[in-house]
Amino acid sequence: MIEVLIAIVVAVISLAIGYFLRKMISESKDSAAMQELERAKLDAEREIETARKAAQVEARDEVHRMRDEFEAELKQRRLDVQKAEQRLEDKEKSLSEREKENQRREQSLKDREANIGQMQEELEQTLEEQRRQLESISGISQAQAKEMLLKQVEEEARHDMARLIRNVEEEARRESDRRARNILSLSIQRTAADHAAETTVSVVPLPSDEMKGRIIGREGRNIRVLENVSGIDVIIDDTPEAVVLSGFDGVKRETARLTLTKLLSDGRIHPARIEETYKQAKAEVDKAIMEAGEQATLDSNVHGLNENLIKLLGRLKYRTSYGQNVLAHSLEVSHLAGIMAAELGANTKIVKRAGLLHDIGKAVDHQVEGTHTQIGANLAKKNRESKAVCHAIEAHHSDIEPQTVEAVLVQAADAVSAARPGARRDSLESYIKRLESLENIAVSKDGVEKCYVMQAGREIRVMVKPGEVGDDEAALLSHDIAKEIEKQLDYPGQIKVTVIRESRATEYAK
Repeated sequence: MIEVLIAIVVAVISLAIGYFLRKMISESKDSAAMQELERAKLDAEREIETARKAAQVEARDEVHRMRDEFEAELKQRRLDVQKAEQRLEDKEKSLSEREKENQRREQSLKDREANIGQMQEELEQTLEEQRRQLESISGISQAQAKEMLLKQVEEEARHDMARLIRNVEEEARRESDRRARNILSLSIQRTAADHAAETTVSVVPLPSDEMKGRIIGREGRNIRVLENVSGIDVIIDDTPEAVVLSGFDGVKRETARLTLTKLLSDGRIHPARIEETYKQAKAEVDKAIMEAGEQATLDSNVHGLNENLIKLLGRLKYRTSYGQNVLAHSLEVSHLAGIMAAELGANTKIVKRAGLLHDIGKAVDHQVEGTHTQIGANLAKKNRESKAVCHAIEAHHSDIEPQTVEAVLVQAADAVSAARPGARRDSLESYIKRLESLENIAVSKDGVEKCYVMQAGREIRVMVKPGEVGDDEAALLSHDIAKEIEKQLDYPGQIKVTVIRESRATEYAK
């Protein structure tokens, strides 16, 4: 490096001297100038030599300085390495001491475990000895004592549970009764329906008893043709100036009534005329069915129904259930459900639509196998009704579990419409059977002394023995009876279960 530096310095000085020489030669061409140039050259060579020596000295000084710095740095690094080695040795010593300490602790833990195991064995022996002493003193075994304790805890828990159930049920019942009464009273007040309907017979008045013979015809041919084309029994008995048409199909019975009315008005009664008049009457009944279905959609404010559903809806005008007209019942359910949905913030359109169509299956249940709920849901599905409407139709008799608020509202409206006084005619036999079932369920419980079914089977009052049934048990008993009634019986609306526990103290003054 030093030699390269010297060469560079010499080259620079040579270039400078050459430049000056050329300049001097170009400017003066006389001999004096040449001599001066020679002297200058000698001076330059001496200067170059001097500079070269000076550069060598400076380079040697720089080398010595760099060597000293390197040795100092090397010395410092050696010191750092020695310090690191010392720290490593210290850490190794510390780790060795910790390892020894851990070994001592591990040995101590093993000793403690051994002592604890020995103490545990001694404690178990002591407990066993005390248990034997307790059993000998008390005269009962451990299993018997545990059973007694569990029984006591269970009784206390049952009392607490009964008290809690009673408080919660009373609070929930008060609130739900208040809200339900408000909603149902509002719904019923805003809905009025006529429940009178013909069931299986229609009466056609005659202008005179002479018309009976013309209706029968020669050798009964007229009445046979009428019964064959209409599918309805024509009863001509001793009833003055009247003919009775009997049949379970309301549409056919209405068609036969209209046919007979037209024949009586026309006066011409013979087989050909009967068939012709029946066709006219059938067309008019079909038209009336369609008009009844359309009017029902207008009355309930339900629009966009398929034409098939409208026609089936109109057929319900001639269908009864327990003496209740099914079309009037469907309209009432639609109104009630819509009012309750508006009060509760549910979907009013879905509820009213499902309420109007909930019994649509009854229009064809004599032609298609299955329950009217399944038939109705399938009909609604085929005619592109929404899933919510189909579900509400299928669930309104709890054939499936209701999954939406709208389905529950339709179910409640159906029960309200069917259970209101005078809406339906229950047979005496089924009514008595239901009352007996209610009494049997109540009497089968322990501690029951008497029971009374009241309000046409809407309430049951149970008298219990105060010595056997406490206040908490009475609350549990009412809950159990209500659950068993729900499980075993089918009934409209709800049944109130009241358990009465009466305690009397009697003394005589002598």
